[in-house]
Amino acid sequence: MDNLNALVVFARVAEARSFTAAAQRLGLTSSAVSKAVSRLEHELGVRLLNRSTRLVTLTSDGVGFFEHCRQILAAVEEAERSVTQSRGTPHGRLRLQMPVGFGRRVVVPALRRLTQTHPGLVVDAELIDRVADLAYEGFDAAIQIGQVSDERLVARTLCRLRFTALASPDYLARHGEPRTPDDLEGHDCLGYVSPLTGGYRPWDFSKDGQSFSRRVSGRLNVNNADSLLEAAIAGMGIAMISNFIAAEAIGAGQLKPILTDYVAPGPKVYIVYPPSRTVSLKLRTVIDFLEEAIFGTEQVFEQQP
Repeated sequence: MDNLNALVVFARVAEARSFTAAAQRLGLTSSAVSKAVSRLEHELGVRLLNRSTRLVTLTSDGVGFFEHCRQILAAVEEAERSVTQSRGTPHGRLRLQMPVGFGRRVVVPALRRLTQTHPGLVVDAELIDRVADLAYEGFDAAIQIGQVSDERLVARTLCRLRFTALASPDYLARHGEPRTPDDLEGHDCLGYVSPLTGGYRPWDFSKDGQSFSRRVSGRLNVNNADSLLEAAIAGMGIAMISNFIAAEAIGAGQLKPILTDYVAPGPKVYIVYPPSRTVSLKLRTVIDFLEEAIFGTEQVFEQQP
């Protein structure tokens, strides 16, 4: 085998299960990626991938070869890491997966400062509303909202979200403003459908040491926070929305916070990554940066120890 490039290309195809997606990550054409894998298969004398119009999967030989590729590439990365850490400068590419709303409104806008401060660092930010398999898909780390189900991962708490019950001034003028969580029974409530469970997210409140939880759904329920925000702005009902999503609409007077005597605690936000003997300098740099950037707006997030 002449060089490691073929292994990198094959590994990216295996992770993405797509020639097109792998090509985008590598900055190559789909044709170039396909030819590189075909040459590798010809050189090895085995078929590594099953190809179809809808999905690329590993053959039995491909599964074993992929595991060896991951070990080889991890060793190369470890060698690069030892050099960059000795220089004290983060360097190289880091793949970071995150939820779409949090990524668009919080993380990606802040990454410009990170890349300016560390020009040798490249961050591939992938916005996906699902829990990614970090090892299989080749992510270095991911941001997750809510409980981390994979106990194999290291989970570091970044913050806790804050939620607010909101409605448009027009809706409140037509229907009146609820004063307690019990008053929600007589209102049009916009439910959030969890992409992970398919169930409706409960509305949680607390006041004077007492907790209140309401199972809320209405005539319109969606699984996207931005669509929920737009429906509330349009006067279609009351919504419970994270402050980082709703902050701009509140500031513009498009939405009014209600039930403000009741605290609405939200889930924790974590950055998770596979366990290793040492955390790479580039990952540690990104984690430290995110902690600083997220707490820039005290009214949106709550700091966690």
